Amino acid sequence: MIMRQGQQLLLPASPFFIWGSLLCALLLNLLQNIGLWGRAAWTPDMLALVLVFWSVHQPLRVGIGAAFVFGLLLDVHQGGLLGAHALAYVVLSFLAITIHRRLLWFSVPSQAVQVLPLFVVALLIELAAQLLAGGTFPGWSMLLAPAIEALLWPVVSVLLLVPQRRAPDPDANRPL
Repeated sequence: MIMRQGQQLLLPASPFFIWGSLLCALLLNLLQNIGLWGRAAWTPDMLALVLVFWSVHQPLRVGIGAAFVFGLLLDVHQGGLLGAHALAYVVLSFLAITIHRRLLWFSVPSQAVQVLPLFVVALLIELAAQLLAGGTFPGWSMLLAPAIEALLWPVVSVLLLVPQRRAPDPDANRPL
């Protein structure tokens, strides 16, 4: 793949770091449910954010299967409709993998604008599944969640790419 001018060549991502970051995001989502405000409609879905990030940057390692499993785990934890998060995460991962080549050509702030519709679609799928099952409408504050997730995209991008940006051991045979 041809790189943009000034773009840094990244080291390979460690599978342990990828899956560890996904498990940490799952734990953050679980802690949000237990926190002071419970599962407020406006709180960002950190697991969805990290799942989209790795689906864009490592589509061969993190894909639709992982999205389905993490979605089921979150559904079981919340005790709600089984499959609502799983369906939303599968569609989210599919859309992220679909646009991943195009998305990587943009700068990180522009990427945040590009992934905002993905987060909105995932929220609407989850909301539709819950409403069809007889749930209640959580309120208009839920529309803040995709916006907050898009605003967190640059922060997550910087944090999750830090291990890949470290300088490799300098060597006379490897000038990079």
